[in-house]
Amino acid sequence: MAHKKARIRKVVLAYSGGLDTSVILKWLQEAYGCEVVTFTADLGQGEELEPARQKALMLGIKPENIFIDDLREEFVRDFVFPMFRANAVYEGEYLLGTSIARPLIAKRLVEIAKMTGADAIAHGATGKGNDQVRFELGAYALMPNVKIIAPWREWDLTSREKLLAYAEAHGIPIEMKHKRGGSPYSMDANLLHISYEGRHLEDPAAEAEESMWRWTVSPEKAPNKPEYVELEFARGDLCTINGKKMKPHELLATLNQMGGKHGIGRLDLVENRYVGMKSRGCYETPGGTILLRAHRAVESITLDREVAHLKDELMPRYASLIYNGYWWSPERQALQALIDHTQARVNGWVRMKLYKGSATVVARDSQTDSLFDPTIATFEDDAGAYDQKDAGGFIKLHALRMRIAALAQAKRGRRRGGK
Repeated sequence: MAHKKARIRKVVLAYSGGLDTSVILKWLQEAYGCEVVTFTADLGQGEELEPARQKALMLGIKPENIFIDDLREEFVRDFVFPMFRANAVYEGEYLLGTSIARPLIAKRLVEIAKMTGADAIAHGATGKGNDQVRFELGAYALMPNVKIIAPWREWDLTSREKLLAYAEAHGIPIEMKHKRGGSPYSMDANLLHISYEGRHLEDPAAEAEESMWRWTVSPEKAPNKPEYVELEFARGDLCTINGKKMKPHELLATLNQMGGKHGIGRLDLVENRYVGMKSRGCYETPGGTILLRAHRAVESITLDREVAHLKDELMPRYASLIYNGYWWSPERQALQALIDHTQARVNGWVRMKLYKGSATVVARDSQTDSLFDPTIATFEDDAGAYDQKDAGGFIKLHALRMRIAALAQAKRGRRRGGK
């Protein structure tokens, strides 16, 4: 396959070790004649990553050019937790599990490019998807002059059959599942979620197969006895589960196990992609679903009313910025500074009931920052803590503009009637 390409000396490839990125690795060597550095991120996807190293070596990558990095702690601490401080949900349902991983991958690609003296990065995202935008916006924000190679926008390997033929012709190992037609779904996993797209799911009228789900049992098959879990937050971040302190990535992994056991966190969604098309995806986010509800419960007793409402107004914009790849933008950083400022008082605990697909808040409190005053909120005798007569005055004041408008309308009606 002959290609005439711009001169690239060295490129860092986001490499999973799967069929697509292995084909991309070989294609880069052939099409650009450049040295390839591979980067494989451990974001808690639960897969053995050592085979990616062995495959890269087999394809001619120097040992010093193979990077397999454990980014689980950084991912949860510096990306997932800040996002959950904002209660970010895209289009009312999606907890942004794929979206929030991409800026970290872009950051590490750029770091490795600078470390190894590479002048380009490459990724395996298609020209139809969101990930190409997220990777590239992140890379340009952090390394403005970097060259980006997106093979799916360049090559003619536009079908599964062509990829398999190329792999076979270049001695790239092909797993048995690909020879048998491949997985029925395109999947992406990290500590926050696992997503499923493609094939069977491309028909929005078709129900997802039960065998597809990997992290969660069906709610019907979940335990018949509820499980109670107590979560503690400090400055808006989860810090303990049932009194046990853990690292951020351990906390999220523990919530995933709890939620998955009870069938929590499944989602079947048709979303609007950045490129304009609608796309169906199914998601499992058991730990994130619990975390979101628990965090909002602590905020409900510690945040001022108007601050809480302001956060809710800003949240859709914040969520869209993450979905569309603007994590490193100045506007996201400005919103994050405001959100983090509000979290100084978000300290407290929440008790959750996990049962048959639901995560229900049953109790919450804050020993230091609660704004809930039982002497004022009580339906019993409040001993003068709240003067109910005051309500009449502020209701009349708030109604004044509407009373004036109604009186004016009535006056106009009388005038027309008189004529």
